[in-house]
Amino acid sequence: MTEANIIKNDRQLIVGVGSALVDILIHEDDSFIEKTGAAKGGMTLVDNAWIERTLAKGSGTAAIVAGGSACNTIVGVGKLGGKARFVGKCGTDHWGRQYENDLGKQNVDPVLLRSDSPTGRVLSVITPDAQRTMFTYLGASAETRPEEITAGSFTDAAVVHVEGYLLFNPALIQAVLDAAKEAGALISMDLASFTVVEQSLMLLEKLVANYVDILIANEDEACAFSGQSDEELALSALAGKANIAVLKVGHRGSRISHAGETIHIQPLGDGPALDTTGAGDLWAAGFLFGLVNGYPLEKCGRLGSACGYEVCQVIGANIPDEGWKRIKKLLV
Repeated sequence: MTEANIIKNDRQLIVGVGSALVDILIHEDDSFIEKTGAAKGGMTLVDNAWIERTLAKGSGTAAIVAGGSACNTIVGVGKLGGKARFVGKCGTDHWGRQYENDLGKQNVDPVLLRSDSPTGRVLSVITPDAQRTMFTYLGASAETRPEEITAGSFTDAAVVHVEGYLLFNPALIQAVLDAAKEAGALISMDLASFTVVEQSLMLLEKLVANYVDILIANEDEACAFSGQSDEELALSALAGKANIAVLKVGHRGSRISHAGETIHIQPLGDGPALDTTGAGDLWAAGFLFGLVNGYPLEKCGRLGSACGYEVCQVIGANIPDEGWKRIKKLLV
């Protein structure tokens, strides 16, 4: 497999749509997760007070960074030098203002709707195996109304990248997908979390079949979506639903299926993961950047792998400049 020939025009803009959230990262052991009653590695919706109570039980200092799945991906595109735009809703508070300023600094065009509610937050608990378990207070990000999403938000977009978390708002994700198609963009969807897939399976199956061109999942998400525990069967099931299907298998790399062929992308780098927060998001950034720039699928996958590896070497989803320098060596 060499050329994907997926992008049929000269557009290069990638637009992400999702929740504008501030990430709060803490390191705890497995017993801390057990006491919350949540599934390790999953995502649970909570209220703001729950986050405050749980933070108070933590054993160390929290790191605070701008986040949100689709936003992480789009920031990665911007850092690679790509054309990037993010659409979401945040508060008029300090965090909302900082969020907008940060996007501008990262070469991202911010299309931010505003609310009087607080900007949303995610408590990400990182265990010693570098796995992260998320507890999300959506705040203002949950107040985006379908009528606020129009095709104008996606003008000149080659790809609109949608995070699976939007499945919790069926009317909103439907409006996003309709507007993206009206604007002539391809649709990329990251399944986000196995808990999201399990709770939204019927809706997800319908939307993927009718709208999604690029479907991205890790092992747990692919299993939940396909009902297949075997990786090859799970990838085959994904590929039967979308033009390009991606299965990420952590430290073992990734697999990309398109037009009846599958390629295996070897992992880049051999350092142990410090934190997997944003790993899938940044993988998508590298992959989609390569796709809109006409790279062969194998190179797109290698670029995604490099981004995913580098973000696992730091706390949070922000790759430092030295990491981006190493990644950009793959662009030549």
